[in-house]
Amino acid sequence: MKRIHLWLIAVAAIAPRLAVLLHERGRILTAFTDKSDDFAQTFVHHGTFGFIPGEPSAYTQPLYGFFLIPIYWIFGRSWWAVGGAQIVVATATAFLVYAIGARVLSRRAGAIAAILATLNPYLVWHDVHLNREVLDQLVAAALILCTLVAADRRSVKWAGVAGVLGGLAVLGNVRLVFIPLVVAAYLVVRNGWSWAPVALVALAALTVTPWVVRNKVEVGCFALTTDGRALWKANNAQTYDLLAHGKWIDDVKDPPDHPFPNPEEARDLYRQTGKRQHVNECANQSYYQHKAWKFVNDHPGEKARLAGQAVRMEWDPRTTASATDSGHGAIRSLAQPLYTSVLYALALIGIFLTARWFVGLALAVLAYQTLAAVVFVGATRYRIATDFLIALLAAGAIEWALTRWRHRLP
Repeated sequence: MKRIHLWLIAVAAIAPRLAVLLHERGRILTAFTDKSDDFAQTFVHHGTFGFIPGEPSAYTQPLYGFFLIPIYWIFGRSWWAVGGAQIVVATATAFLVYAIGARVLSRRAGAIAAILATLNPYLVWHDVHLNREVLDQLVAAALILCTLVAADRRSVKWAGVAGVLGGLAVLGNVRLVFIPLVVAAYLVVRNGWSWAPVALVALAALTVTPWVVRNKVEVGCFALTTDGRALWKANNAQTYDLLAHGKWIDDVKDPPDHPFPNPEEARDLYRQTGKRQHVNECANQSYYQHKAWKFVNDHPGEKARLAGQAVRMEWDPRTTASATDSGHGAIRSLAQPLYTSVLYALALIGIFLTARWFVGLALAVLAYQTLAAVVFVGATRYRIATDFLIALLAAGAIEWALTRWRHRLP
């Protein structure tokens, strides 16, 4: 039975993504691309992790770039190499969701959860394009599984593994900077004080340290990312109206006195003229962070409006706009809202039917994601990395219904 479950999950993960990959092969490398793609190309050709040869940068979260580098190095930058590797990642994520479900519920429920999660219409499209969220899902699922194992076994070793994964999650998405503390707190609440949560937090910090130190040495400051401009774009007077009209924070116009060029502008100038222009990324970061926090302090009412808008966008069953928009036509307008609405409804029921110790962890992580949206901005692509938790709760409801139906059979 276990083998049948795994085959069903593999088919559900691979078949639709392969179809999308073949359909989109002409656009995989040209549309919806993450800037980590630029970093990976520059590193492979010039040995510099940044936009421009000889100009190291910290203007992105590094994990996805690290993932792309060996692919480009070995296979070249091709649609089939990127898409194929990311289908493997998506399949591995589905297997991890199955493992979580089998531990929390049953093998049948694990298979249901994995299939529900991997057939998310947004993910089927998004996972084969050059976007970092495909890795965020894998790391998040592995983190949840290892946290559950650490809690069940009261294991410092497994807590340490969870800590490494928590650090990788931060390197993949800086919004998750406090997620190691969330899962460490879960271990404390569930098992009481021990060395396990300490090991988790320590290993998470140790995992991100080389990147932070590298940025001090090569860029000039200790930082997880120097893209303070992203925080400002999410927190200024233009943002609310732009998002309300279906645009994205990238449509925010820079202030007249902004430092020029920023790293992306320097990249564009290099491509146009071949001239390298050094950017003080640390000063750039400080400028935009200061403006973001000044806006929050000076306009708390407007920030409250943005926070409410962020929560709505984060949890909207419809696909919300972002810089790396995925899916279109019927997938975007019909399939995605229907799928997500049903998943939400089942998950709400599953909250009352699934083991409390898992529900607590799932809700804590989802609450953290919501708070991160309040600070930054909400979008489908930011929520999607932890949607497998919603699928697991939904599977709990389905498992309960199937069990009751089976018991009523003569």
